Amino acid sequence: MLGSRRSRRRLSTCLVGLGLLVTGAALQVSTSATPAHAATPHRILFDNAHAETAGNADWIISTSQPDPLSEDSSPSSETDWTGALSSWGVALQKTGDYSLKTLPSGSSLSYGGSTTTDLSNFDTLVLPEPNTLFTTAEKTAIMNFVKNGGGLFMISDHTGADRNNDGEDAVEILNDLMTNNSVDSTDPFGFSIDTLDVGSGYPAAISDSSDPVLHGSFGTVTKSLIADGTTATLKPADNSAVKGLLYRSGYSGNTGAFFVTSTFGSGRVAFWGDTSPADDGTGQSGNTLYDGWNDTGATNAPLALNATEWLSGASGTGGGGGGGTCTAAQLLGNSGFESGSSTWSATSGVITNSTSESARTGSYYAWLDGNGAATTDTLSQSVTIPSGCAATLSFYLHIDTAETTASTAYDTLKVQVLNSSGTVLSTLATYSNLNAASGYTQRSFSLSGYAGQTVTVKLTGTEGSKLQTSFVVDDTALNVS
Repeated sequence: MLGSRRSRRRLSTCLVGLGLLVTGAALQVSTSATPAHAATPHRILFDNAHAETAGNADWIISTSQPDPLSEDSSPSSETDWTGALSSWGVALQKTGDYSLKTLPSGSSLSYGGSTTTDLSNFDTLVLPEPNTLFTTAEKTAIMNFVKNGGGLFMISDHTGADRNNDGEDAVEILNDLMTNNSVDSTDPFGFSIDTLDVGSGYPAAISDSSDPVLHGSFGTVTKSLIADGTTATLKPADNSAVKGLLYRSGYSGNTGAFFVTSTFGSGRVAFWGDTSPADDGTGQSGNTLYDGWNDTGATNAPLALNATEWLSGASGTGGGGGGGTCTAAQLLGNSGFESGSSTWSATSGVITNSTSESARTGSYYAWLDGNGAATTDTLSQSVTIPSGCAATLSFYLHIDTAETTASTAYDTLKVQVLNSSGTVLSTLATYSNLNAASGYTQRSFSLSGYAGQTVTVKLTGTEGSKLQTSFVVDDTALNVS
């Protein structure tokens, strides 16, 4: 129904607890986000298309690519698969909860394509010391994959470790990914990799018993190993989710971080400053390797495995036991607005039972804008997403408009996720008068990347000064499992 919102009685509301934000914008951006996460088995893609075996490097889980099971379908020890990362791969394979593949040399990373190694088929991408630059298309694919809910594990080495002599090392390549891409080059993960060559050391873990990477189902992390590596500098002003988990001796806070986690959009990110901790000392003939995986002075295996579990949205699936499980639940209060202003924070009159528009179910719904005048309406709720859970935000949206142009977005609705300080973590979608259609359409977004955090979902509708556009929302949900 196309109605004028000025004719209805406004209802004063206070909306707290969801973290869903919709705000106005001058340009339509996107109408949906495709979640990258799926149910177990958790799908991991290890990259070998960027010179990961150049020189003495051997950063593969198996010589059989893309499927390591072709080398041994039921591996029990690290030597059943050939590669310096075979211990990592075998440990995941033995749990029965992971499906592992390798992107072979000569291939390219893609997202949204039809190949079996396309990122849309995976939950996590591991970049183990890439030694060639990612193409523009590859960087777009990686960033969109993470933004839409994927996990990204970046492993660097020290500056100058140019194993294929092409003028680029992993420090430069990974920094280029973060600062020179078409999706978000404004320090999206909240850290940069230092141009350093740190010779040796045992970086220690911070004290945080609740952190799922330091205390995951594969064990407790106390220390890691530097055997010629680097660190990262954190920039929490650019991304408040960034967190240093292990630090080089004598460092803390924003400098000297050896292992870092962060989020981007709906996805998760991890960084490790050296490949030696993941190296199990066995691989293809002729390579000079170092057994950091089994180093008794560190806990590198639990660190790699817990991080993989966290990046993939897994919970309690590791071989160490003792991990928790996620209880399926719907987290939003008053999700259908039938209790009026309860639980939500909204502009006066947004939550209504006016007959000028129609609820999808029940009598109440949320009606943003629709005044035919310069207006900004908001609707939001904060919610805590349990650690280890996969989370999906959904709502039904109806848009009607008096605008007649088919090319200009005069009136907009933004869907955003904010942190507890009110900083926007991600804009999930922007809708406009160009999306007007009869009836309600369900919109869904992965929020799995915010597990373990309290976030606010906020919708903001912004209307121009002339013809009306109504953004009508009903039957919201934030389901975790």
